[in-house]
Amino acid sequence: MADFSDLDGFRAALGALPELDATARDAAAERNGQLTKPPGALGRLEDIAQWYAGWRGDARPRIEAPQIIIFAGNHGVAARGVSAFPAEVTAQMVLNFEHGGAAINQLARAAGARLDVRALALDRPTEDFTQGPALLADDLVEALATGWDAVDPAADLLVVGEMGIANTTSAAALAAALLGGDAEHWTGQGTGVDGAEFANKISIVAEGVALHSGQGDGLETLRRLGGREIAAMAGAIARARALRIPVILDGFICGAAAACLAHTSPGAIDHCIAGHLSAEGGHGRLLNALDKAPLLALGLRLGEGSGAALAIHIVRAALECHSGMATFAEAGVSAG
Repeated sequence: MADFSDLDGFRAALGALPELDATARDAAAERNGQLTKPPGALGRLEDIAQWYAGWRGDARPRIEAPQIIIFAGNHGVAARGVSAFPAEVTAQMVLNFEHGGAAINQLARAAGARLDVRALALDRPTEDFTQGPALLADDLVEALATGWDAVDPAADLLVVGEMGIANTTSAAALAAALLGGDAEHWTGQGTGVDGAEFANKISIVAEGVALHSGQGDGLETLRRLGGREIAAMAGAIARARALRIPVILDGFICGAAAACLAHTSPGAIDHCIAGHLSAEGGHGRLLNALDKAPLLALGLRLGEGSGAALAIHIVRAALECHSGMATFAEAGVSAG
């Protein structure tokens, strides 16, 4: 169970998160320098392997038990016409996940990952954030705890994804409030809104940011502009850090959840890597602000953890090369 009962307790938990194991990272770097390849020949794969080794505390690690968690929540702002789909689709897609029919089910199977789905009070949408805070403090704590408790301590890599009609609106408002810039700078087409609907979405993001920006840290901003599924992703990301489980971030909405942590406790997402660059308008700018270079850029804008699930293959390949390759001495090859 989560070891916090209020927002200050969660803030304290963030401040007490473990740091990277520099000894394991340095040992991985030393091994990397002895492998049968020219220095730097595997490019970012080498950096990924050393990053992962440092967080796992193992100079020669492999991925055996990746976990993907999909969190679902409903947003009151959906009633303002910001999405091409009605709010009922959230619950319908949760059933699709549970029955194995969504893209993420196929991607999880291909990656050899356990897939869990957590729906958060779908019958109680958040409040319309243009009228007041989206969540009460107790509701935010409950969502953070749901994410925290959903992480399997036996996992060795975590992907968090989401489902929630109107959550790109919430993510855009969070990004604008935390990082600055006009609503147009952060608002994308989400499920495919265009024309007057898109203009309406931008206007609603601007309203929310004007009402709530500058009212507190990343957690308070999350309470005011976020959603239960976004908060649950933040809770899961934090719990993964507590367990020294590296995280692959998914798209724009997942990035907004991570930004809330980073703006509450600097360094809180150092154990995270960006899985991909999505087609959602503000994602590239958000990744730049978080200093996270994406592993893939395939034009995805599905959510569900889909891009991060694909990136599991990249991280696993990096570790297979790092941990499975022979050194020059082992292979009897001259190092030159």
